[in-house]
Amino acid sequence: MESPIPPHVAQPEVQVRVGAIRGAKSPVPELQLRDMGRSIALAVAVAFLLVGALIVAAFWGAGWPAFKRDASVTAATLFDLLKLAFAVVAGVGGVAALVVAYRRQRVAEHTNKLAEFAHQLAHAADLRAEEAKAFAEAADERAKVETERNGVRLFNERFAKASEQLGSEKAAVRLAGVYAMAGLADDWRQGRQTCIDVLCAYVRMPYTPPADASSETPTRAEDQTPIGAADEARAAREEREVRHTVVRLVGRHLRLADDDPASWCGYDFDFTGAVFDGGDLTGARFNGGDVSFEGATFGGGGDVSFDRATFSGGKVSFGGATFSSGKVSFEDAEFSGGRVLFGGAALSGGDVLFTKATFSGGDVFFGDATFSGGEVFFGGVTFSGGQVFFDRVRFTGAKVFYMAMFSGGLVSFENTVFSDGEVFFGESIFSGGDISFDAAAFRGGKVAFDRATFSGGNVSFKYVIFVGGNVSFRTARFQVPPKFDDGLLGNPPNGLTLPQK
Repeated sequence: MESPIPPHVAQPEVQVRVGAIRGAKSPVPELQLRDMGRSIALAVAVAFLLVGALIVAAFWGAGWPAFKRDASVTAATLFDLLKLAFAVVAGVGGVAALVVAYRRQRVAEHTNKLAEFAHQLAHAADLRAEEAKAFAEAADERAKVETERNGVRLFNERFAKASEQLGSEKAAVRLAGVYAMAGLADDWRQGRQTCIDVLCAYVRMPYTPPADASSETPTRAEDQTPIGAADEARAAREEREVRHTVVRLVGRHLRLADDDPASWCGYDFDFTGAVFDGGDLTGARFNGGDVSFEGATFGGGGDVSFDRATFSGGKVSFGGATFSSGKVSFEDAEFSGGRVLFGGAALSGGDVLFTKATFSGGDVFFGDATFSGGEVFFGGVTFSGGQVFFDRVRFTGAKVFYMAMFSGGLVSFENTVFSDGEVFFGESIFSGGDISFDAAAFRGGKVAFDRATFSGGNVSFKYVIFVGGNVSFRTARFQVPPKFDDGLLGNPPNGLTLPQK
């Protein structure tokens, strides 16, 4: 095996020199003090030298005088020597005291410097702590932003996948897309309205109910049906199942409590122009947001349930909707706030039930609606507040039952036309509020107030036109008579039957 380095190539010499590391100067203030004994001795020596120098200078200045020496020492001289000795001792003590005071001053000054240094260290530590906190917060914010970015990316991927499934040609894949989109709406609060809009848009897509919409059993055996027609019928039934699933999921989420993370209450639902051949919205709570069934068609023989639904905020519109077959039920529904619009609705077939519904607030508008077929039942309805308008409604067919309690608010039938069919107010109780039939026109059919009770409130039949049909108050009880035009009670027109006396 050859060496990786040719032998004729000189090997580079690597030399590493390690030098002494210079010691860093400590930022802590240092106190340098000499030994106390040495300091005092040095100070005394310096003092003696200084005194000696002064004495020499004095003798030099005096011309070096001679001293007279006596054979004996007098008391005065001895006393002077003692004073000199005491002065020397006092001077030495004073020097020592000065040295001690100087050292004490040095120590006090050093202590102050240490305190200032400790304060600076504490301040620096606080600054570092604040910087560390700021860095930690910035790191957390970056992590949060990154997490949100990753979450949004994941939600977008899920949204794209669910949308792709909803556009599939296979019903099973579309059904999976419905559940995927609903699950994404539960998890993605910021994009929940978008997910709801997509599900509503799916229901708004053009749709023709299968011929057997009211039954899961085909009317013809598949072996007797052409292959193409059988495939179309099967595709229509599969599409119906997908659409019913969307409505069922909407109802399920609208039945959840407001504080439930998966609740869809308060969001907007746009079913404008959609076709409903069945659906379960029982107990749904439309508490806020705008809900549109404008121009929707309730037909195909299926039943749509709004039983026990709550309409307490926002705007819910059935304006221009068509009720052509099947049954649409608002049994025990509560209309307690916001606005509910049935203006321009056409009830041409099937049954529409408002059994035991409560109108206690807000505005409910049936103005310009047409009742031309089927049956509409307001049995047990309570009008106790708010305003309900049946202005300019045309009863040209169908049977309409108002076995209601009018105890408050305003209920208006002004300019309503009763030209055909049957409208029953039997057993209704007019006990409060304002109920107006002013300018109504009874042109045909039958309108019955039999067994109705007028016990309070303001019920007005001013400017009513009786040109045909039959309007009966025969068994009604006028505890507080309604208001009619002057002279009408004394000379009722043809077709008007007043209570028997």
